[in-house]
Amino acid sequence: MASYLDAGSISAVSTGLTLFREEFGLSQSMVGLLAALGPNAIGCGIGAFVGGRLGDKLGRKRIYKWDLLVFAAGMLCVALAVNPPMLMIGTFVAGLAVGADVPTSLALVGELAPAKARGKLLGLTQIAWVLGPSVVLLLAYLLDPLGLLGVRIVFLHLVLAALITWAMRRGMAESAVWRTAAETAVTSARRVRALLSGPNLRALAYTGIFYTFWNLAAGTIGSFTPYLVETLGAGGRDVSILTTLIGLLFGVPTLLVVMRFIDRGTSARKWMMGIGAVLGVVSYGMFLITPYGLIAAQLSIVLWAISSKLAGELSYKTFSQELFPTMLRGTAQGLTFGVSRVLLGLWSFVVPVIASGGITGVATALTVFVAISGVVGFFFMPDTAGRPLEEIEAERSGVPPQQPQQRSQA
Repeated sequence: MASYLDAGSISAVSTGLTLFREEFGLSQSMVGLLAALGPNAIGCGIGAFVGGRLGDKLGRKRIYKWDLLVFAAGMLCVALAVNPPMLMIGTFVAGLAVGADVPTSLALVGELAPAKARGKLLGLTQIAWVLGPSVVLLLAYLLDPLGLLGVRIVFLHLVLAALITWAMRRGMAESAVWRTAAETAVTSARRVRALLSGPNLRALAYTGIFYTFWNLAAGTIGSFTPYLVETLGAGGRDVSILTTLIGLLFGVPTLLVVMRFIDRGTSARKWMMGIGAVLGVVSYGMFLITPYGLIAAQLSIVLWAISSKLAGELSYKTFSQELFPTMLRGTAQGLTFGVSRVLLGLWSFVVPVIASGGITGVATALTVFVAISGVVGFFFMPDTAGRPLEEIEAERSGVPPQQPQQRSQA
């Protein structure tokens, strides 16, 4: 549900950009600021920095117990916004909350999952990531005749989803893996210093570079596709929403394939990474030689939908659980997730300005971003598929792994 709310809120802001611009008289810079502050970028990045670290220090449950109430408050502020400040504040607060929730929730999933099904279960979070924007876009399409009221209803749906999820989470237990590690952990300062040297630093560089460049492309596509379709003359608001929704529908079947093979070995992961990276480059590289029109935009979003599931966020989520020790897992993912979202926020400031000159500038940047991510992801991929977290951590630290029965008793 963290992924559902994360992706759903990104799409909600995206589908509302043109209506918010018209209703509140937003300039291109203000449109970029709105996209930059919220769940897709700076707000989310700051939340991830804080939430990931506190999740390691205080436990997973203390973070996910309260953050969705903050998210609901932010979304409610957007739904009821009557001026630009309410709009900006609401998106920023929601971004903070979802940013704190994502690394904490993913660490919990990774720690509960069996070694041979870790990637598969993390894949379920990606299905939720597809369902979130799919529901949002479908609602936006059906409610389009209502104009701004329809957008407000879309945001209220996210408020309701967050409150239901918060209520369901109240009965969840703390991660047993985290409790065991916390009992024998060294001081917090030493743990953080350990993140900046040896295997941990290499893992941080790998996941950080791979995800940052991939997310610069993914975040741009997620936030600005309807905006690009409308402003570049490929179609109206209803067409822009439907185009994005069509692309998302290709994501679920691709995810089901990825979930079947992701835990089978590094070779399978490399094949998926390679194919996905190539499709990702083609998806926007095509606009360097092809005009931007409705058919081309639809083909691009379908290629991206397939690419992003083969060589995108699921790979990052999986490696982020596998490559870091328990007491640094949330901190590391919060750091890489946060940096990528903040950089995306800075980039989002200029996307509307670049897009005002046509698709070429945006397409060139996205093609370069995906190419860098694919090269790093493929050629520096670690061999961790299907292995227990304790075994991976022991190998990377040189400490004998804890026996399985000890973890069970804990």
